[in-house]
This record gives sequence, C-alpha cells and structure tokens, in this order.
Amino acid sequence: MLKGKNAVVTGSTSGIGLGIARAFAKDGANVLINGFGAAADIEKERAGIEKEFGVKAIYSGADMTKPAEIAAMIKTAETQLGSCDILVNNAGIQYVAPIEEFPVEKWDQIIAINLSSAFHSIRAAVPGMKARKWGRIIMTASAHSLVASPFKVAYVSAKHGIAGMTKTVALELATFGVTCNCISPGYVWTPLVEKQIPDTMKARNMTAEQVKRDVLLAAQPTKEFVTVDQVASLALYLTSDAAASITGANISIDGGWTAE
Repeated sequence: MLKGKNAVVTGSTSGIGLGIARAFAKDGANVLINGFGAAADIEKERAGIEKEFGVKAIYSGADMTKPAEIAAMIKTAETQLGSCDILVNNAGIQYVAPIEEFPVEKWDQIIAINLSSAFHSIRAAVPGMKARKWGRIIMTASAHSLVASPFKVAYVSAKHGIAGMTKTVALELATFGVTCNCISPGYVWTPLVEKQIPDTMKARNMTAEQVKRDVLLAAQPTKEFVTVDQVASLALYLTSDAAASITGANISIDGGWTAE
C-alpha cells in the first residue's frame, strides 16, 4: 500500500501517465499530475482522482523543456503534498523523418522532453529521497531503448539515453533505499495511437484491423497492443517492498518485440 506516499508523474494528463497516476492513487498515494491539454479536461481528471480514491491530487503545468519549471514542480510536490517519494518520468513526444530532413528544432525538443527532463526532475527529487532513505524512480522508456526503427533518430537516441541514465542513477542511490528502473513498452493502446489509425487507413488503403496488425503491431509477435493498465500495474509493482532489490533494470513489456 502506498498510503502516506506522494508521487509525481510527468506527462500524466492522458494515456500511460494518467493510468500510472490513477494506479498509485488507487493504492493510496497522493499524486501530482503534469502535462498539457484543455484546462477543463485536466481538472476533470484531477478532481476525479480525488473523488474516486480519496487522496490528494494536484496539477502542475510545468513545461518539460524548461529546467526551472521542472525544479519548481518537484518543489510544489514537496510543499503541497509533503514530499516526492515516487517520481515517474513519463513525458514524451515523437517526430518521424529521415535524418537528413529531421528538423533541428524537433531534435532539440525531443531530447529536452524525452531525456533531459528526466535528469532535471531526478536532480531535484533526489535530496529529499536520500534524506528519507526511501524513494522510487521509474522511467517510461520504450522498446526503442533497446532496438531502433528508421526515421526516429531523436526518439531512439533519447530512449537509449533513458536506459543509461536509469543505470547510473540506480548505482548512485543503491545504498540510500532508492531504486531507479525503466519500463520499456511496445505499442500501447492509447488515444494518441487510436488517432493515427484513420489517416493510416486512408494513406495505405487498409482497414482498421489491417493497420493495427500489419503496421502498428508488425514488430510485436503477440499482435496485441500492450494496455495502459498493464504498464501501470508494472509501475505499481516497482514501488512495492517486493521490488526493493530491483534497481537499474530495463523491463520490457512489448509482446516479445525485443526478443527477436
């Protein structure tokens, strides 16, 4: 049970991040959610977490490209919730293009949000975790932390970097009761993925099922999407006492993608 613990989850106004925040709240943790979206939608999710699970839920609109805002977000958790015991670095974006056509500003943005933001949030949260002799840091990586795909140079580079950062942080904090692990999902069924399907159907002259099986799930041997709940359950396990000896790990949840 996470009762009495406080969690910060970046990129958590929808999709995987929201699923993780809700799983923590269901287990008793107070949560800080973060991300972009319509203010009314975000407030609905925040208030819904409080009402459904009886915990405190707050929102930070910190921009993950701005180190000062990231540090302020951690400070907000420490001030308004009491601590940052659990940190989930989940924020991420994607852009696809051949490397010679890849916009420099997109490279900078993806590296900032998908990689550097994790450094800045961990840097801000670690002093408190060390002082309390307890902490859980979880990174949402990707199958692309282990293998590559063409036209995703910034995303693949960032996710490989997340895997390396995880190992370094785990080693530094190993004697302080703080673990650091990353979860590497394959394709997860989220609203963002669902929105890609109609355009792909049109572009490739395929049915929705063909797009799912032959395009999105081409690399996943199970031919099944990973679910948000499955990722959230793994994140929740990593916060438990049973997982206290798991640190520096990169845990695949990808339907066998990286086994090939």
